[in-house]
Amino acid sequence: MSKHEFLSEEWIAAAQAIREDYAGTSTTSPPPMKMNVVITEVPFDESTMDAHIDTTDGEMTLDMGHLDSADLTVTVDYATAKAIFIDQDQQASMQAFMAGKIKVQGDMTKMMAMQTVQPDPAQVEMATKIAEMTA
Repeated sequence: MSKHEFLSEEWIAAAQAIREDYAGTSTTSPPPMKMNVVITEVPFDESTMDAHIDTTDGEMTLDMGHLDSADLTVTVDYATAKAIFIDQDQQASMQAFMAGKIKVQGDMTKMMAMQTVQPDPAQVEMATKIAEMTA
């Protein structure tokens, strides 16, 4: 499996293909939420990237661009985003939040509710495949 730099165009395409392979296989549903994400200090192309997470259809969709009707917006630096989304390092997430590296505007309770859901085996397998293809 070829490896791609986190959030590069190649990584986004490969991650979307993996998510499509697992569409409809999850046995748990995340709480409904629309979250815009601003990723700062991106080491290539641009200094920031806009993305969003949408769970309102019962599955978590991560895609580029912002939603018009988001419940909240999270601003995070590239290294912290990688630690959270790829390494799934909850301690790094908490430390970054406490240090002010993660800024939240909007309904923070929606984000907190996401952390209470335990991933099912299909979600764990999908996350592992995405991590394995990330340089």
